[in-house]
Amino acid sequence: MKRILCTVSGMMLLMIGVAYAETEMPVIDEPQMNQERRIDRGVESGQLNKREANRLNNQQEPINRMKNKAKSDGVMTKNERARISEAQDHASRHIASQKHDRKGKRHR
Repeated sequence: MKRILCTVSGMMLLMIGVAYAETEMPVIDEPQMNQERRIDRGVESGQLNKREANRLNNQQEPINRMKNKAKSDGVMTKNERARISEAQDHASRHIASQKHDRKGKRHR
C-alpha cells in the first residue's frame, strides 16, 4: 500500500512539474517571436536589407537551439532561463542597431 501511495505521489509531483514548466515557456517564447516579427517588419519598411535580415535570422538559430535543449527534459531551470533571456536581450539590441544604421534600402 505504501509503495502504491509513493508511486502515485511521485507521478503527481512529476506531472505538476511538467505543467509548471509548460506555463513558464511563453515567457521565453514570446520575445523570440517578437524579434522575428521585428526583423520581418524591418525588411518591409526598408530599415533592413536582405543581408542584414539573413544575418539577424541566423543569430536567432542558436537561441532556438538553447530553448529546445532547455525544454527537452520538461523542466527549464533558472540558469537556463537566464542564459536564454540574456541571449535574447543581446539579439534584441543587435536588431535595434541594425534597424537604425544607415545601410538600409532607403540609404543606398
